Amino acid sequence: MASRTKTKERRRLKPRHQSRGQVDTPFLLLTILLVIIGLVMLLSASYPTAWYDVQNRTGHDPFHYFTRQAIYAVLGFCVLYLVSRVNYSGLAGLAIPIFILACILMLAVKVPGLGYTSGGATRWLKYPVQWQPSEVGKIALIIYFSSRLAKREERTHLEFNRRSPLGRFGNFLERIGFFELIPYALVIAIMVGLLYLEPHMSATIQMVVIAAAILFAGGISVGWFAAGGALVGGALTILILATPYMTSRVQLWQNPWLDPQGKGLQPIQSLLAIGSGGLFGVGLGQGRQKFLYLPEPQNDFIFAIVCEELGLVGAALILFLFALLIIRGYWLALHAKDRFGSLMIVGIMTLFAFQVFANVAVVTNLFPVTGISMPFFSAGGTALVIQLAEMGLVLAISRQNPVT
Repeated sequence: MASRTKTKERRRLKPRHQSRGQVDTPFLLLTILLVIIGLVMLLSASYPTAWYDVQNRTGHDPFHYFTRQAIYAVLGFCVLYLVSRVNYSGLAGLAIPIFILACILMLAVKVPGLGYTSGGATRWLKYPVQWQPSEVGKIALIIYFSSRLAKREERTHLEFNRRSPLGRFGNFLERIGFFELIPYALVIAIMVGLLYLEPHMSATIQMVVIAAAILFAGGISVGWFAAGGALVGGALTILILATPYMTSRVQLWQNPWLDPQGKGLQPIQSLLAIGSGGLFGVGLGQGRQKFLYLPEPQNDFIFAIVCEELGLVGAALILFLFALLIIRGYWLALHAKDRFGSLMIVGIMTLFAFQVFANVAVVTNLFPVTGISMPFFSAGGTALVIQLAEMGLVLAISRQNPVT
């Protein structure tokens, strides 16, 4: 009798624990800490640009970028809270509608009056504020891949006539997983095709990285990654050679001094800022490269200002905090209650980790300039809100984590 009572009690408590559990505190605190540090560094990096206002954007208000980012940070944390309260399982059934919506938004940038063009690329929508619909495309890709791979065991295997050579070849392709990969290849091809129209090389690379990470975590054979890597590498090479702005970026990456007062100015001044910082930096707020030497120091190259003002030690500590957040995210993926939640965290944290790595690589001239911002640090209100929404989704999955 006592045994049956305990069993009923466990059954009664289990759904309540899964739906109303607490968010993962270490992950949340690391997110809050990094956003706060990012706001402090943004204020330091942006006030000279905002004060001089060479491009007539800020009205000579030195707090323009900081105030705007702080407002979006508050909005972002509200979104994080709301997203963390949702039942993420319902997203699996909305994977295809979300994907279709993302494709429509990515096409909308080409509609006259809706899209905004800068630097030879049309990748922004003007309304309700200026933002990149490719960010929605990344989330759509994560949800679609995760939902489909979560039901991988339910897939009906194809069988062909074993008596014919064509049938035997078809059975061979089924055994190695060729037919299983067709929907994923089709989806990523559509995404990459839409990004090519903008064009948007950095988002293209991020899409491929996300797809590869989720497929790998989903159990796809390693052999396909070798073949896919060769195919993607070849396609990316052709894409770069066929797109003038991408080709010029690669050439300037190899030698920024080809255009030291133009497109090579950012990497050159970035390296000077990093070198000036030394071991402990010149002091918070005391950097010099942000005084109109390094273009747009509040955006993609904000980490160069971090290195200049906080030095190698300060920059390493910030990267250590990012590493802790990423590792904690993957830990949550390992302990998620279901495969769908686990794969979504893998996709989100891989995207986040790649953005951090790629931004640092660009700032140090290890990679060509790709337009990948530093999460939580670079100016960009809508990007910050989307990043915090992604963190909220991770927290929503952690609520139903069976591990306490």
